[in-house]
Amino acid sequence: MPRLRAEAAPTHGKKDMDQKKIERINELARKAKTLEGLTDEELVERAILRREYIDAVTGNLRAQLNNTWVVDERGNRRRLTPFTGKGTS
Repeated sequence: MPRLRAEAAPTHGKKDMDQKKIERINELARKAKTLEGLTDEELVERAILRREYIDAVTGNLRAQLNNTWVVDERGNRRRLTPFTGKGTS
């Protein structure tokens, strides 16, 4: 089977995913579990839809965290700082 590469188009700030696309992801997942499996075209479509879904979830989470405030015991509010993945030591 040839190796296929899928690239999703950038969402340009659109963070919600169409319900029909989510239904299509589920449809492809069910079909992948059958003896018939997925065609090469469906494998590419699945990869593109999965990437779009991951990007939408990540974007929504990032937007939610960007609007999250931490309030200390004195009532001072501060925004969450971006996670860099580095230790604090």
